[in-house]
Amino acid sequence: MALDPVMLEAIAPAAGIIGFTSVIGWVVTTWLKVKNGYPLENSWGKPMYPNGGGEAMERIRLISQENAQLRAELGSIKDRMAVLERIATDKPSMLAAEIDSLKTKQLN
Repeated sequence: MALDPVMLEAIAPAAGIIGFTSVIGWVVTTWLKVKNGYPLENSWGKPMYPNGGGEAMERIRLISQENAQLRAELGSIKDRMAVLERIATDKPSMLAAEIDSLKTKQLN
């Protein structure tokens, strides 16, 4: 069966548009992966992590330290919040008795 030139002329623009759109989609997808830190894939589908160099490792170290500090601060705030909740929900007479007992312990 011979290819009809008229049919090829009708199909060629659509095939060109599909091919062009596919290439643009691949480029945009790769750009978004790189921009957002996702690993690229090699031809076998295994992730390839770009070499971030020393600057990226330094940023990760600093962010990890800041994270640890913020977690410690959050723990302290949770403890304080628990004390405030206990003060707010306890009966006033119990609170006064506890304060008085603390005062006597300090004097002794």
